[in-house]
Amino acid sequence: MVRLTREQIQFYKDNGYIHLKGLIRGKELQRVSEEYDSLFKRKNSEKTESSWVGSDDTFRESDSPYTMHHAVFGQLLYNEALLDALQDVMGTENIMLHHTKAHLKPPEKGASYPMHQDYPYFPYEKDSMVAAFIHLDAATPENGGLFVYPGSHKLGPLEDFGPKEGSHFHYVDQKKFPIEGATPVIASAGDVVIFSYLLVHGSSANHSARARRMLLAQLADASDRPRGGEPGQPGRGWMLRGVNLTRDATVANRARD
Repeated sequence: MVRLTREQIQFYKDNGYIHLKGLIRGKELQRVSEEYDSLFKRKNSEKTESSWVGSDDTFRESDSPYTMHHAVFGQLLYNEALLDALQDVMGTENIMLHHTKAHLKPPEKGASYPMHQDYPYFPYEKDSMVAAFIHLDAATPENGGLFVYPGSHKLGPLEDFGPKEGSHFHYVDQKKFPIEGATPVIASAGDVVIFSYLLVHGSSANHSARARRMLLAQLADASDRPRGGEPGQPGRGWMLRGVNLTRDATVANRARD
């Protein structure tokens, strides 16, 4: 067992994110990578979302609940090193899955994504929600890597400019938070970045000859509750560690939870 140091936990509290190098490795990384490629070879099926392509105007993305496609992805969520890190930054062992995504930025045409907070998509009462961004490829600004504004999680929920500008996506003021002023996260395959859903983050376009593949899981403290109604997500409420003592398990009410 390798737990985060006090310095790493404090870095997360101060900056809203932590970059953990080589957390996923060896045969597990290889197997996940192989099944990921197999998944996106099936992307033309109506049951599998398309890869992340588009222009800076459309900001299109893929929302693929990857745990629905192969057991290896569900097994990845139970990686002990990953759960230990999540427990350390979240301050709870009761780690509940909200949803998963698989994002592929193809070479030379993977779209950028504007600087945003994840909060508007699924606000929770205690703001315990975090993302685990799992890199399957090396990521740099050239192939569409992640950018962050360290410490921006302390600003709380920011004004949502997406709906104001006629978009169905949520993003912050791009003039106040331009990607040019953000910090790039230079990552290797197997690196994991955990960040608060209040952190302002985004990604550049992929202008390189290399793909950028990633898996993402959003997770919350099991005692946290949504601020309003939200659509069901595949896997939402699945306990990855600990116990959920607040979930209503009665037959009449469990479907509402």
